[in-house]
Amino acid sequence: MGHSHDHAHASAASPPRRLWPMVAAVALIGGFFVVELIVGIASNSLALIADAGHMATDVVALLMGMSAVLLARHGSVSARRSFGWHRAEVFSAVVNAVLLIGVGAYVLYEAIERIGENPKVPGLTLIVVALIGLAVNIVAMLLLRAGAKESIAMRGAYLEVLADAVGSVGVLVAGVFAMVTGSGYGDIVVAVLIALWVVPRAVRLAADALRILNQQAPKHVDVEAVAQRLGAIPGVSDVHDLHVWTLTTGMDVATVHLTSTAESAVVLAAARDVLADAGLEHATVQVESEGCHELSW
Repeated sequence: MGHSHDHAHASAASPPRRLWPMVAAVALIGGFFVVELIVGIASNSLALIADAGHMATDVVALLMGMSAVLLARHGSVSARRSFGWHRAEVFSAVVNAVLLIGVGAYVLYEAIERIGENPKVPGLTLIVVALIGLAVNIVAMLLLRAGAKESIAMRGAYLEVLADAVGSVGVLVAGVFAMVTGSGYGDIVVAVLIALWVVPRAVRLAADALRILNQQAPKHVDVEAVAQRLGAIPGVSDVHDLHVWTLTTGMDVATVHLTSTAESAVVLAAARDVLADAGLEHATVQVESEGCHELSW
C-alpha cells in the first residue's frame, strides 16, 4: 500500500511589528487609572469607579497582549510545542473577557445596592476627569488600532479601550446632569450603562477565543465546499480526514487525505490551489493510493 506524504506550508501570521504603541498605551491608561480611582472614591462616584475598574482591565489586557505577542514572536518551537506559543494570545483574550465580565457584574451589583439613594457627586469633578479620560482613550485607540487587526489579544485590548471611551462620554453626561440638577442618579444610570456596554462585548470576545480553542472551522471557510472542490480534482476518488481550524488570529490550518489514482505531484498542486483559494495556505495534504486506512476522526 503506497503512500505519498506531501505538504504545503505558509508562514504563520506575523505578530504586530512594534510593541512601543502597547507600552505607550499601558503608561497612559495605567496613570489615568490611578487618578480616576482616587477621584472616584473621594467623590463617591460609582460611574468613575466603574470606569476606573474598566481601565484596570485595560492595563491587564495590554500587559497580557504584550506577553502573548512576545511569546508568539520569540517562543521557541520544540518537539513538544510544534506550533510554538501562537495560542498564548488566545488564552490572554479569554482572561480578558473574564475580567471584563467581572467588572460589569460588580458595577451592576453596586448600582442595585444604591437604588433608593440620591448620592452626592461633584459634577464639575466628573466633567474634568471624563474629558481627560476621553483624551487618554482616544490616544490609546489610535496607538492600538493597527495591531488590533493582527492579533486577537490586541483586539481585546482595543475593544476595552473603545468601551472606556464610551464610558468617559457617559461620565461626562453624568457630570453635566449632576451640575444642572444637583442629583446623583445620573451617576448610577451611567455606571449601569457602562456595565451593559461592556459585558456583551466581553462575551463576544470570549466566544471568538473559545471557538479557536475548540478548534472549530473559521467562519469564513465553507468546509463542505472545500471538500467538494478537492473531490472534483481529476484522479481523486475520495476525500477524508479533512480538518480545518484556527491556530491563532490570521493563521488558519488544514489537513486532508486524498485517495487518488493520478500522479501525486499533480494532485498535490491542484489541492494546494483549492486550499489557497479558501484562505488555507498553511495546509498538510496526504495523497494516498486506493485501499489506504481511513481514520475515524
